[in-house]
Amino acid sequence: MQNELKEDKWYHGISRYQWLVLTIASLGWVFDVFEGQIFVASMNEAMPSLVSPDTTRGQQALYNNIALGAFLIGGALGGIGFGALSDRIGRKKTMSLTILFYSFFTCLSAFSQDWWQLAGFRFLVALGVGGEWAVASTLVAESFPPKARARVGSIFHASSVLGTYLAILAGAFIIGNESIQEYAREVGYPSLPWRIGFALGVVPSFLIIWIRRSLKEPDSWQHAQEASQTDASKSMGTILDLFLPQYLKSTCIGVLLAAVGLATFWGVHIYGKNVFLNAVKAEYVAEFIQTHPDSPAEATATYLGSMKAPLKQWEMLGMFLATTGGGLGLLSFGPICEWFGRRGAFFLFHVGGLLSSLLLFNGLHSVVLIGCFLPIFGFLTLGMHAGYAIYFPELYPTRLRGTGTGFCFNAGRILAAPILFIGGWMQKDWNYTLSQTATILSMLYIIGAILPFFARETKGTELME
Repeated sequence: MQNELKEDKWYHGISRYQWLVLTIASLGWVFDVFEGQIFVASMNEAMPSLVSPDTTRGQQALYNNIALGAFLIGGALGGIGFGALSDRIGRKKTMSLTILFYSFFTCLSAFSQDWWQLAGFRFLVALGVGGEWAVASTLVAESFPPKARARVGSIFHASSVLGTYLAILAGAFIIGNESIQEYAREVGYPSLPWRIGFALGVVPSFLIIWIRRSLKEPDSWQHAQEASQTDASKSMGTILDLFLPQYLKSTCIGVLLAAVGLATFWGVHIYGKNVFLNAVKAEYVAEFIQTHPDSPAEATATYLGSMKAPLKQWEMLGMFLATTGGGLGLLSFGPICEWFGRRGAFFLFHVGGLLSSLLLFNGLHSVVLIGCFLPIFGFLTLGMHAGYAIYFPELYPTRLRGTGTGFCFNAGRILAAPILFIGGWMQKDWNYTLSQTATILSMLYIIGAILPFFARETKGTELME
């Protein structure tokens, strides 16, 4: 009886090599996310240093959103291109190329001299970032049996939290470090802290050595490669094949799910820390006015300026709280989609994302309450992203798996990018507050909750050959 129970465990029978695949794929994703999140952790310092002093906050918000939008578009093109390439030349070679790409251009971002240069580098970084996820998630799905696929898919995607933690550490202890800031001012280069943060992006390139020495191509890919050489109808990595009648519906639903998730991530989730920071600022201001009741408004602004370092620590704490909750949500998606199915899990997380966003951006004002709620907000607004790594590879045969997975996730980026531009314009030209903008964009979760009713359920099925 005990042996039977043991065999039911999802991790029973997993080999050392399979764990190695998960570890390497996850590390690539960790650094992938770091390259994306280092901008989020530093944009309040980087963008002001790259524009003229008379640039308004609304204009800065627009430039930040343009950079975020450029990142989404670059990720889309990279994910689609590198995803298709991985079906043609293999997962191992393509993963090495994507990591080299995002490491090199993140490091180059440190040398930006104008906002449009930083936005351009974000586009180039994203080419590698989008491609790495498509290849790694496909590799993980092909390396594990059906009973383990949902769990390892969640573990793989949840490793992204470690990348965000690295960005938080860089934000708190490098970008927000008082000693480094003081040194930067003394040498006449106040933008040095955030530039160091970006320069760290070169580190992941060393992971390529491990990939080249340790990984091999999945057997399923090698068999598909052999079949493609004898049967023209089984060609590898053909994007147009995603729109054949048997795949069209799945492709459209996958793209729309990713679009909702990515638009709400960049337009809603990342601003949880800003709500927390604004509440902290309000308390600082209230305390200052109480002790200096006759001070002019300029004095209050000067006081907040002098508190830049501690405020950065508070901002990073907010980011940490939301990210920690998000990581738990990503880990939970695997078991939840085994209990309720892929469709049920997507529905539950989108409904939860909507409700938690409405509450955070409109109903909470206390620093303590917001801090306690941020992990719940992160759990519900980020958890569904693990579903992309689990669900998308299950929709396609081996010859199209990298192409289809990359296309769904990254075509979603293309659809999400204009939404971010609209979010920037709402704050710049239409005078919406950040909370109002995030509230409006959170309505996208309604679409995400409806889509699963039209999706194909893949729980417990074998991957298509």
